[in-house]
Amino acid sequence: MNNHDPRVNELCNLLNRAAHAYYVLDSPFLEDAIYDSLYRELQDLERKDPANLRPDSPTQRLGGKPSEGFITARHRLPLLSLDNAFDFDELKAWHKRFLKLMETDNTSKSVDCDFQMVGELKIDGNALALTYEKGFLVKAATRGDGSEGEEITANVRTITTVPLCLHLKNPPLWLEVRGEAFMPTETFATINFEREKQGDPPFANPRNACAGTLRQLDPRVVSSRNLDFFAYAVYLPEDWKALEEDPKQPSGQWEALEWLKTAGFKVNSNAALIDDLPQAESFFNHWDIARHQLPYVTDGVVIKANLFEAQQIVGNTQKAPRWAIALKYPAEEAPSKLIRLNYQVGRSGAVTPVAEFQPVSLAGTSVSRATLHNADRLIALDLHKGDTIVVRKAGEIIPEVVRVLRDLRPLDAKRLSLPNSCPECSSKLKRESGEAVTRCMNISCPAIMRGTLRHWVSKGALDVEGFGDKLIEQLVERGLVRSIADLYLLEARQLVDLERMGNKSAEKIISSLLLSKKKPWHKQLYGLGINNIGEVNAKALSKAFSNIAELQLAVTQNHDSITSIFGIGEEILNSLRQWFADVSNQKMLLQLKKAGFSLSSTLDETLINNDSQTRLQSPFLENKIFVLTGAMPSLTRSDAKTLIEAAGGTISSSVSKNTSFLLAGEKPGSKFEKALSLGIPIINEMEFRELLAKFSSNL
Repeated sequence: MNNHDPRVNELCNLLNRAAHAYYVLDSPFLEDAIYDSLYRELQDLERKDPANLRPDSPTQRLGGKPSEGFITARHRLPLLSLDNAFDFDELKAWHKRFLKLMETDNTSKSVDCDFQMVGELKIDGNALALTYEKGFLVKAATRGDGSEGEEITANVRTITTVPLCLHLKNPPLWLEVRGEAFMPTETFATINFEREKQGDPPFANPRNACAGTLRQLDPRVVSSRNLDFFAYAVYLPEDWKALEEDPKQPSGQWEALEWLKTAGFKVNSNAALIDDLPQAESFFNHWDIARHQLPYVTDGVVIKANLFEAQQIVGNTQKAPRWAIALKYPAEEAPSKLIRLNYQVGRSGAVTPVAEFQPVSLAGTSVSRATLHNADRLIALDLHKGDTIVVRKAGEIIPEVVRVLRDLRPLDAKRLSLPNSCPECSSKLKRESGEAVTRCMNISCPAIMRGTLRHWVSKGALDVEGFGDKLIEQLVERGLVRSIADLYLLEARQLVDLERMGNKSAEKIISSLLLSKKKPWHKQLYGLGINNIGEVNAKALSKAFSNIAELQLAVTQNHDSITSIFGIGEEILNSLRQWFADVSNQKMLLQLKKAGFSLSSTLDETLINNDSQTRLQSPFLENKIFVLTGAMPSLTRSDAKTLIEAAGGTISSSVSKNTSFLLAGEKPGSKFEKALSLGIPIINEMEFRELLAKFSSNL
């Protein structure tokens, strides 16, 4: 910044301080007219000499052109969700588990029952991960699946309460900040009023409106909707040392909130330091009433262990920290009349009762059905035919039946219970000792087969286009598909005979099936539908074991190599053991290999998993500059970027005479035309993979 015009530095510093005072501190010190005049002066200086453009200039909050699309961004640290509690008994149970974990840890000191906690409001918005390098905002991403989300930096830069530059004398080399973007209720009401006036459907709630806004391709639209942001977590390098003027490295959550405020972030002022469970209960009860006066929506409070040392000792599960819990306020409830009880059979054979009732409006949406989980829940509810039930949305998301109004029960109403036989295949149902779930054990059950196929072709697994529920039902009903592997024996002529299917659609589905054989190993593993193996676990296992044979060997002979993986425990090991012991699963694996599936890591995955080491060993694409445009058949932009950088190349967002290659997919846009006019080599995914093949031969 020392090379900028001194006047530019003065203006940037003053205007940034003024914006922070106005939007974050709610204590303005510059009149609007003066701010606007100085802002225009800064714009003029930047236009005259682009070298004067600082990355934290207030003029850069709103980017120029709309984005072509969002790329995937990997989080430096997992962005975990929170476990929920819905009453104080569940909060006490969490508290007890925390203490037990602390007491059983050999390295921890004795812990008082009343350890300090921090209470914060749970803002009903969208979690964001912000990355700063040398003090400047360089990346903002959505939560996504916790390990990677969508990069929306240009949109987040428009949020005035997100600092573009940290207020630190000695900023760390990198910094991760987590927080919640949200839409204030007044803004939400104004936007919905305008939408209804224009004939557009209104947003259901502020959270949905915020999520839709963050995914706008044009940052100008985001800017017009006045989103806000509260920071609630910070991650710093352990070796960072604060200068005398800077806040010191925080040792706990309470200090972290103060650190964030000093660094320029807006932090919710309603947090409290809590000494014991009664204080936590008081905090919760106070905000149950006071939250209705807030200018934003909050659906509960978050209770966290204060000290980072304690947080590290108890650690995290695969999805959530053990040192924090969200205590949710009771959801809106409504009565309804039970129409019927249906039974769904899932891909694992689990039979779930589903209540269908007269539609009711809850949290802005119409609800007419809710799952009842299992036989125990049916017994607890004492549900009878024709009952009047009370329905709510658990966590304001999932509909659930809370209780029955027995005084309104019809005379001689029949008690409802799970059937003895599968509603799909009539096989006898079974409930294992110690399990809550009742299952159909017939692996040929049509419902199990439909669920298995739906899972295999889903976006998180093999992502096979064209496979809707209707097509899957017909394939199973006609006996064309009896296992996953049978999908790859299908021919277009067989599909043409099905309902709503023409030659073109049939050919497209066969083509999509062929493409699915090239999907990454972790997607193949997830697609197999092994109990307790979600997307995150599948990724962790695929990194540790490069193919199905290695994984099976570890399951049978080397258990420690599985349970030592972060987030993988005995429950998952048992699921793997049971799955591999099934003869039909072994037969299916052989059929999949015969169909062309590797069930192993591809070259892409090997390079991505070892990109930093590979880059050091053989910089094959050193000094080569790539620009990406369009959608590629089987490669995401994020993975293409990782592969290029692993081979020593760099990525640019725009085409220039210095560009080495334009990597182009479908619908490439204006970058394609510019590359043509400049004579830049244009390559497709296949040609790019040929480059990578050369690279791999040099390793």
